[in-house]
Amino acid sequence: MNAPEILPLVDIQSQTDTRNLPIQAVGIKEVRYPVRLRAGQGPQARTVETAARWTMSVGLAATVKGTHMSRFIELLEAPREALDLDGFARMTAEMLQRLEAHSGRIEMHFPYFLRKAAPVSGVESLLDIDATWRCHIPAIGARPELSMRLTVAATSLCPCSKEISAYGAHNQRSHITLDVALREALSIEALARIAEDSASCAVYGLLKRVDEKHVTERAYDNPKFVEDLVRDVALALSAEPRVRAYQVEVENFESIHNHSAFATIGGSRDD
Repeated sequence: MNAPEILPLVDIQSQTDTRNLPIQAVGIKEVRYPVRLRAGQGPQARTVETAARWTMSVGLAATVKGTHMSRFIELLEAPREALDLDGFARMTAEMLQRLEAHSGRIEMHFPYFLRKAAPVSGVESLLDIDATWRCHIPAIGARPELSMRLTVAATSLCPCSKEISAYGAHNQRSHITLDVALREALSIEALARIAEDSASCAVYGLLKRVDEKHVTERAYDNPKFVEDLVRDVALALSAEPRVRAYQVEVENFESIHNHSAFATIGGSRDD
């Protein structure tokens, strides 16, 4: 049997467009794909495996009819080392090369698992946080613009409740969301620590009784309103040289009300 004749296939998306309208972003949205991340530095470095929702786009020149959508998936399939933020920036630059684009952006949203030791017993467990990495390259040769968003759980204890009560004070779990534009790479662990250190107390996946005593007393000795918490996070971010600008929101899931309390603040290290 003779081999079938190979017919040339027309590449429609590479044809010239005559409407003279550039497109700022075209690509794929919310595709789920596994990813390996690099955590830590030096001998303590480890690989964290997770699954991310990827949104990837490039700018399209006015004369080009369409982009090559399959090349986004090819980029995800390409073999590469575990990603840190610098590797994520290189991946974005590689995307521009593959798609012959002058600008582009990758956003990756994923659960990240911190390994934490309980404060007294030292028992270790995993604690998940929601994380997002973004990289935008506005033009060929431009420096990649990196940003990161984390939502970190913590404990807050009400100063007013402590002051007016004969014993005890109501407390709640807080969600601290930090959205930061970066001057240079910053680890997820370092940014999460800023949130936890600003709260009445951190939360843990696994606690023994000695740990429960410690975190209860720690929160009681460190009461904070939602306003205190959001301001303390902002001050810590303002002192972090790797952060260029920030937006912080804290939501307290109130234990004595059927609603949440929240506060937001934004700024930069130059403010």
